[in-house]
Amino acid sequence: MERLLDKTKKFLFAKQTSIFTSTLLISSMIVIARFFGFIRDRVLTGFFSKGELDIYYAAFRIPDLIFEILITGALTTSFIPFFIRYQKNKEQQNVNVSTIINVIILFLVVMVILLAFFMPHLMFLITPGFNKEKTMAITQYSQLLLIGQLPFLVMGNLLTGISQAKKRFLIPAFAPILYNLAIIVTTLFFYHSVGLMAPIFGVMAGAAIFFVIQLPILLSSEYQYQFVIRRTKVIWEFFRTAIPRIFTVVIAQIDATIDLTLATLLGDGSYTIFYLAQRLQLLPVSVIGIAFGQASLPYLSEIYQEKRIDDFKKIIIDSILNIFFFVIPIAAFFMFARTPLVRFFYGGQQFDWTATVQTAITLSYFTISLPFHSIYYFLTRCFYALFDSKTPFYISLFCILINASLSLSFILLFKLPVWSLAISFSSSMTLNVIILLAVLHRRLGGLNMRGLFGEMIKISAATLLASIPTYYLQKLLDGLIFDTSRTINVVLLLVTSGFCYFLLYLLLSWIFNVREIYVLTTMTLKMREYKQKIMEIYSSLS
Repeated sequence: MERLLDKTKKFLFAKQTSIFTSTLLISSMIVIARFFGFIRDRVLTGFFSKGELDIYYAAFRIPDLIFEILITGALTTSFIPFFIRYQKNKEQQNVNVSTIINVIILFLVVMVILLAFFMPHLMFLITPGFNKEKTMAITQYSQLLLIGQLPFLVMGNLLTGISQAKKRFLIPAFAPILYNLAIIVTTLFFYHSVGLMAPIFGVMAGAAIFFVIQLPILLSSEYQYQFVIRRTKVIWEFFRTAIPRIFTVVIAQIDATIDLTLATLLGDGSYTIFYLAQRLQLLPVSVIGIAFGQASLPYLSEIYQEKRIDDFKKIIIDSILNIFFFVIPIAAFFMFARTPLVRFFYGGQQFDWTATVQTAITLSYFTISLPFHSIYYFLTRCFYALFDSKTPFYISLFCILINASLSLSFILLFKLPVWSLAISFSSSMTLNVIILLAVLHRRLGGLNMRGLFGEMIKISAATLLASIPTYYLQKLLDGLIFDTSRTINVVLLLVTSGFCYFLLYLLLSWIFNVREIYVLTTMTLKMREYKQKIMEIYSSLS
């Protein structure tokens, strides 16, 4: 038993040694978490109508705004670099990090109280297309989420930041799985009796589990939390670094709120269609782009602080190409397999054919910017490693204004359907990434852009040549071989066409000598390494 506990502890708190292994671990756990997330969405679309789901998804808008300000704004921008900077001086680290955490929690408490009180007025303002009963229901659920979900998620993500700063990624990656599982279980068992309150209760329970499961991180981090707030130069430096990113998040959340407001004007279920299409395109972004971004920041911070600029520039190009190697073919597959994908992930009994088609069209427009969206998180963290959060802020502000302007024009002026909001997003995201990369290229005295574009052309060519025959194969299989009126046959269609597509893509990548294909070899070796560690734990148990 002691050997079992010792090996399990070493496995759970193992420190990763490279960006690739960290990304692989995070990506694997995100895949599992997203799998449960899509089971959750499938359950919801099976039990609740589009109109009911409008209420459920809209209820998260205000709580998500506060969460993004505190976590995406403050935590991901400056917390990890500052934690790393002072990890050699434990006394300073304990005081400074505790002060940052306490200020964040204090701000959270104030905002929860204020927003819970003013929520009815806010909801009537941002959901003008919903009737009074619908808006009141959204208000009630939002207040519950503010009190019962948000504090646990914020504190849980603070623990996640500490763990990632120590390059330990397993427990934080496992926590979202339990979060989604709690929502699924409560919905299945209680939707008959309490309706939409069932998944709301699940969200609150899942958030509490999300926090509690990460508490052991404090015991292994050598960091000691203190109930203090000290006014020091370090704290002012932290918030000077974080404020531009916080403003960026605020503007982005205002833009997301505008999308909600415009979607409510397009009829019943429009916001659900927009939300679900956006979630589906976020799958590869999360598994590859966000995972790479989370894993890269500790390493980028260390390399830059050690003045290894050439290594820093090489990591940027290599990382972008690694992301593109996986994401560009996935984007193409999402484009030509959009309808079967939507049917597989969201084809519940309450999700009709009209909703499926509209979601598929919206997904295809989101997919246009998928490769750029995936490297966005990595590029912003390159700036954060330079302790520069102002540049991404100014660029994001400019692009978000373009997004909002396009969205308002498409809906209010040209009267276009909900998929036009996806066009606005893709246009602004693509522009954002192009500007970020250009500024980073100039800031670092030049990146290997010729090598970047050369490999991108080869990856794109392999993707295009693999997509054309696979598209016609899918058309041939749909109806002639597989009766896709049944979900199991939709799965078989996606598996068959997807297998042929990615096999052909890998063959063409090898023919075109795409050097990123050798990443798969490293990935296989690392997966075997993790499998061996798990088997050692199992052997100790038996």
